[in-house]
Amino acid sequence: MKISVVIQTYNSEQFLERVLNSVKEFDEIVVCDMYSTDRTIEIARKFDCKIVYHKKTDFCEPARNFAIHSATYDWVLVVDSDEIVPADLKDYLYTLLREQRAIGGVWIPRKNYLMGKFIHGDYPDYILRFFRKQNAFWPPYVHAVPRVEGKVIRVPRNKKELAFIHLVNNPLELKLNKLNIYTSKEIPKRTGQKYTFLSIFYAPAYR
Repeated sequence: MKISVVIQTYNSEQFLERVLNSVKEFDEIVVCDMYSTDRTIEIARKFDCKIVYHKKTDFCEPARNFAIHSATYDWVLVVDSDEIVPADLKDYLYTLLREQRAIGGVWIPRKNYLMGKFIHGDYPDYILRFFRKQNAFWPPYVHAVPRVEGKVIRVPRNKKELAFIHLVNNPLELKLNKLNIYTSKEIPKRTGQKYTFLSIFYAPAYR
């Protein structure tokens, strides 16, 4: 079984080369770009990524389904442009597929970093990022969780070597701008649901 990695970008040059280096051993890398004006596309081409384009939006979720269905292979790993995928996680996912376990998706833990320091209290910060694309739908609102058919399992929280590494050290001004966007976009669509100020720091850094 083969796996496509799907990454959404907009002016993502800061971390993109490190991210792509961490996923270059997968079968395909799809970069869904929102018409970046920096070196994002130049960097993506260095890694022979499949590049597709989506109109720019204030946050990434409206383009998720388009990006996912641009992948060639059925199994998809969704990675943000500031997340590192450890080699142990890659091996773990391929082992799952080789064992042909009856799963529809996998919740993966994530280690968040702020100003270069691991935020221990936020771990495991599970995210549902690995699934069959034909059995998944990503709602188009901020911080949405994909809807996945079938059995969904979790990577054990004590397996920290399998966790995404989230490089959250973007400028405070950027994050405050995102806070304004998210409160205007999310509250009308997610009445009754809660999110924290820290969760703003852990979202993809589109600017």
